[in-house]
Amino acid sequence: MPSAAEIFLRQLGASGVEYFFANGGTDFPPIVEAYAALEGSNHRLPRPMTVPHENAAVAMAHGVTMITGKPQAVMVHVNVGTANTVNGLLNANRDHVPVFVLAGRTPYAEKGRHGARTRNIHWAQEMFDQASMVREAVKWDGELRQPEQAADLVTRALSIAMASPRGPVYATLPRDTLAAAADAAMVREPAAPPAVPLPDPAALEAAARMIAAAERPLVITSAAGRTRAGFDALSAFATRFAVPVISFTPRFVNIAADHPMHCGYEPGPLLAKADCVIVLDTDVPWIPHLQGPPEGSRVIHIGEDPLFALYPMRNFPLDLAITGTPAAALAGIAAALAPLLPADAAVVRRRAEEYGALSAAQRAAWKESVAAPPTGPITPEWISHCLAEALDEDAIVVNEYPLRQTHCPRTQHGSFYGQSTAGGLGWGFGAALGAKLAAPDRLVVATLGDGAYVFNNPTACHWVAEAHGLPVLVIVFNNGMYAAVRNSTLAMYRDGAAAKAGGELLADLRPAPAFEKLSEASGGYGERVTDPAELPAALRRAIAVVTQEKRQALLNVVCEY
Repeated sequence: MPSAAEIFLRQLGASGVEYFFANGGTDFPPIVEAYAALEGSNHRLPRPMTVPHENAAVAMAHGVTMITGKPQAVMVHVNVGTANTVNGLLNANRDHVPVFVLAGRTPYAEKGRHGARTRNIHWAQEMFDQASMVREAVKWDGELRQPEQAADLVTRALSIAMASPRGPVYATLPRDTLAAAADAAMVREPAAPPAVPLPDPAALEAAARMIAAAERPLVITSAAGRTRAGFDALSAFATRFAVPVISFTPRFVNIAADHPMHCGYEPGPLLAKADCVIVLDTDVPWIPHLQGPPEGSRVIHIGEDPLFALYPMRNFPLDLAITGTPAAALAGIAAALAPLLPADAAVVRRRAEEYGALSAAQRAAWKESVAAPPTGPITPEWISHCLAEALDEDAIVVNEYPLRQTHCPRTQHGSFYGQSTAGGLGWGFGAALGAKLAAPDRLVVATLGDGAYVFNNPTACHWVAEAHGLPVLVIVFNNGMYAAVRNSTLAMYRDGAAAKAGGELLADLRPAPAFEKLSEASGGYGERVTDPAELPAALRRAIAVVTQEKRQALLNVVCEY
C-alpha cells in the first residue's frame, strides 16, 4: 500500500511540477522514503534538489517559473523553515508567481503511531496556527489531515495557484499523516487551470474612444512582458497607433529597448503632458508625491487585477478599469481603435515622428555617456554598458536593483527579469540559479548590489551552483553600502543633520568582504575589479569560465554610486 508521501510526490509529477526544492528536517523521512521506494518506477516525479537555505529554495522555484510558466514545489522544515520562506513568498505574491511551498508539521501523535514524535523539538515547534505566518502572502493554505487526501491536496493547491491572477500557495504536511498508508488515494491527471477572464467588450470600446480622442496618449508598464503574448501585443499596439511606452520599474522586457516607441524608464516628462494614460499591469505607475498626469487626463488601468485589491492603500486616478491580460486587452482595444484612428491619420504620423526621434535621441545620449571609461571610480552605468557589450541577445539577466537598463538595453523577450515590487532582498542569485535550471543552454547573469548579494545567502547559493551543475555569472556592484537607505535618507532630510555625514548611518557596509573568495570556495572563478579599463577583459574571462569551463564565476566590481 503506497504511503501518503508516495501519492503526494506522484501527484506533483502528474501535475507538471518538475522540481522539488528541499531544505530538510526531521519531518522529511516519509518524503525521503517515498523517493527511495519510487526509484526505478515509471511514475513521473519532480526532481529532488537539496538547497541549504529556504530563501534560496523559494527564489530558485521563482526563477524556474518565470522562465517556464510552470509551478514548482518547495519543502521546508516546519514552522522555523516556514519563517525563512516569508521573504520569498512576499516576492512571489506581488509578482504573481505560482510557487507551491510545503512545510512539515509536528506529528500529531505523541506516541503509538508510525511517525509519532521522537525528538524534543517536536513539542517546541508545534504552533496553534503555523500557516498564519504566511497567510497574507499566499492565495490559499491547507493541511494534509488524512492520508487519503494526498492527491487531492496537490490538485486543489495547484489549481488555485494557477488561477488568474496566479500566486503562491502553502500547505503543511504532518509527519505521521504523511507516513500513513493512503488506502483510497488516486493519482490523476489534473484539470486545466481556470481560464483567464476575458476583458469586457464594452470596456474595450470605451478605452478605444478615450485613446482616439487623445493627442498624447501614453502607456506605462512594468510587467506587460510577463508573457510573450503581452510583449508582442504591446509592441504591435505601440507601432500601429504610435503610442509611446515607458517601462517604469520593469520586471521583464516589456518592449524592445530599441523599439521606436520605447521612450525610456521614467514617466515624468511624458506623463506631465499626457491626456490619456494606459496603466498596463503596473501597481505603481508613478510616484504621486513627485509627479502625475495633468488635470483632465483620462487614466485606464489594465490587468488581471487592475485595482490591485490586495494592496491596502492604492489610489491613482481611474476613469476605466479593464480586467484581463495585457495581450487580450490590447488586442481588443486595437480592434476597436483601428476604425477610429487610421494608420495614416495625421496624429499618428506626428506621434510616430516625434516619439521616434525622442527615443533615438535618448539612446544616443545614453550611449555617448559611456563612450569612454570613467576617469575616476567605476560607475554602475559603466558596468551596465560593459555587460551589454559582452552579452548576446539570448543571455538572461536577472537583476536585483543595480543594473542601469539605460546602458544595458535588452531587446529580446525573456532576456531580462527584475526584482518583485515587494522588494524582498535575497532573490536574484537564487532566481538566476532557477533560470539556469530551466534554460541550461543560455548564459545566465545575476546582477546584484553588494547588500543584496549578502541577503542572497551566498554560501548556500554558491554551493547549489556547484552541487547541481548550474554555472551562472554573478556580478556584484560593490559600492560598500545600502544605497537605497542612504538615498532615501538624503531625499527626506537633504538639509538635515544626517546629510552632514552623507546620510550613510545604518547604510555603510564597509569594510567589504572579498566576495570573489566565496565563489572560489565552491569551485568557481572569482575576480575583484577596480579599474574601469580592465572591466571588459574581466567580463570576457568570467564569461569564458561559465560558458566553456561550465563553472560558476563572480566579479566583485568595486564602484561608487
